[in-house]
Amino acid sequence: MSKVWFITGAGSGIGTGTAKAALQSGDRVVATGRNLDKVRNALRDVASENLAFVQLDVSDEVQAKTAIEEAVNRFGRIDVLVNNAGYSLLGNFEEMTTTDIERQFATNFYGVVYVMRAVLPIMRQQRSGHIINISSVAGVVGFKHCAAYAASKFAVEGISLSVAVEVEGFGIKMTLVEPGFFRTDLLDDQNVRWPSNAIEDYAAEGNVQDTWSVYNGTQQGDPAKLGDALVKIAGMENPPKLFVAGSDALATIAPAVEERLQATHAHEELSKSTDGSF
Repeated sequence: MSKVWFITGAGSGIGTGTAKAALQSGDRVVATGRNLDKVRNALRDVASENLAFVQLDVSDEVQAKTAIEEAVNRFGRIDVLVNNAGYSLLGNFEEMTTTDIERQFATNFYGVVYVMRAVLPIMRQQRSGHIINISSVAGVVGFKHCAAYAASKFAVEGISLSVAVEVEGFGIKMTLVEPGFFRTDLLDDQNVRWPSNAIEDYAAEGNVQDTWSVYNGTQQGDPAKLGDALVKIAGMENPPKLFVAGSDALATIAPAVEERLQATHAHEELSKSTDGSF
């Protein structure tokens, strides 16, 4: 049976790649984005009766609920939700304003919260569904200049792993995806945000924007191939709860996890010494 996909941030990168892969597999897709012209243009070569476009700014809770309702009205159900929408705020933590960080969380974290809260009643009623939340290698490993972005993705990891346990009894599956560097618009001038403050002590390290901009368009990962992988995962009877995407992500995450495991065991006796006695 064909599936109905609901994809946020479908106007570029991983969102577009996933939408195309799902359509090519014979599934139906609700492609969403803040700028519907951009979404339509990205998917102009695959337009069909199996594709619907819905306006959605994920940072707007009311819009999230309305968009889910429109999707159900169009196709009758939602089988796979892909929370992909997001942007990057890059810079030194001290140079970011509180407002900068709050806006980062409004899209990257609360956007996931709002869409999941809107879709879960539908999936519970169906007693089936699959939520795929796009995190990042930065959701596992801290990177210089990525404090806000990484924090928002760490938060996505925490909520995904926790909600997965709560909803599995309703037949709802959860997959957390940790991509490495993919050729998306994440570093495009229209999407990336840079702090407006400047602290002289950090100036010696060089310009943050210059450091990151060189990667734009040269990333190793192919969004179309990740889209194909996500379609395969959605078709599995027992999909992975965690999927690391890209050889660069594997090379970065594996040693970080091993280092954390070593740190866990390094002071076992001291850890145990904090137990109380009754």
